Amino acid sequence: MTPGSNIPLSAARVTVDVAAPVRLDVSGLLLTADGKVRSDDDFIFYNQPNGPGVTYRSGGGTSPDAIIVDTSAVPAGIEKIVVTASPDAAGQTFQGIEPTATIRDANDNSVLATFTPPQLGTETALVIVEVYLRNGAWKARAVGQGYANGLAGIATDFGVTVEEPAPAATPVAPPQPTAAPPVTPQAPPMTTPAAPPAPPAPPAPPAPGTGKINLDKGRVSLQKNQTVSLMKGGQPLLSQVKMGLGWEPAYRGKDIDLDASVIAYGPQRNHIDSCYFGKLQIVQGAIRHSGDNLTGEGGGDDEVITVDLGRLPQDVTGLVFTVNSFSGQKFTEVAKAYCRLIDGLTGEELVRFDLTSAEPQTGVLMAKLIRQFTGEWEMTAMGDFVKSRTVRGMVKPAAQAL
Repeated sequence: MTPGSNIPLSAARVTVDVAAPVRLDVSGLLLTADGKVRSDDDFIFYNQPNGPGVTYRSGGGTSPDAIIVDTSAVPAGIEKIVVTASPDAAGQTFQGIEPTATIRDANDNSVLATFTPPQLGTETALVIVEVYLRNGAWKARAVGQGYANGLAGIATDFGVTVEEPAPAATPVAPPQPTAAPPVTPQAPPMTTPAAPPAPPAPPAPPAPGTGKINLDKGRVSLQKNQTVSLMKGGQPLLSQVKMGLGWEPAYRGKDIDLDASVIAYGPQRNHIDSCYFGKLQIVQGAIRHSGDNLTGEGGGDDEVITVDLGRLPQDVTGLVFTVNSFSGQKFTEVAKAYCRLIDGLTGEELVRFDLTSAEPQTGVLMAKLIRQFTGEWEMTAMGDFVKSRTVRGMVKPAAQAL
């Protein structure tokens, strides 16, 4: 699955386990229509493992912790169960850790879907997956929302009151050995809120080089791994966009024949189709290619791919834009390679990404568009080089980069 994608649940009982190279604490929260717990009893974790329709299962340190959801036993009024994860070690972030959530049929343990959140950094806790009720049917959605203040931040955001350990009365009073930060196994005491919940905790700040911005201030120039939300003033800005890709030969008088393509993926990173010079339209014409440029000479975009976001089928949740050298020329022979996102209606340039480095490879992943669970799209600059002369060879590495 990709961030924001969802699947219908084919089983009434599902298990969501979260695996990582380090030990994780996994929790579940039962939420009403307003996105809050009814009381602290709806927070299911290692110290409170059982709730109505939701159970925590410890992996014992040898297998991942899991949350089991029996949708037939979830009480009326509960519309969503969010599954969270945080590193067991106090203060540890998800930097360099790649957690993977696996949704399984709880009866036969068969895999229904997997999700690995991309681009994690300073987060110390995640809402990774949610199981939710929509029009009488249960579904699962990939989320990947990070928090910088650990499990306590998530709990507070959803209406659980987390009491911080009280300071010592005098300098000589020894600290209580059981007091610990919220993300450690010794969870802080919680009481049912007698007053309105505390304000939501802020989401984690973006990791260096991976910050997400929007279009409120006009044209955006991205650096590698930066993300821009295609929103302006809190509203989706576009229905149709054009991705222009251009390049120039590094050596005057020499032609360079590159091919721009876009690969469409489904919610489980499954390859749906590829649009390139040999297949100029895909997904019922919602994605169209301008045709092949054989030299790279001349001003402006060399090849343009038009994407009608409003017409894309719901099962298309990710697009990766690539450039390949079918003739075998390396990107060290290319100058001024770039991609730019254009408003298809006004022609206004919205986002630009210039390659600032080159490697002796024949393919590059330029950028990706990801549909979020809110329905908005986000563009991320990539600039990752791959050994492949055709779009066919880009399908697997592009899927891994989603």
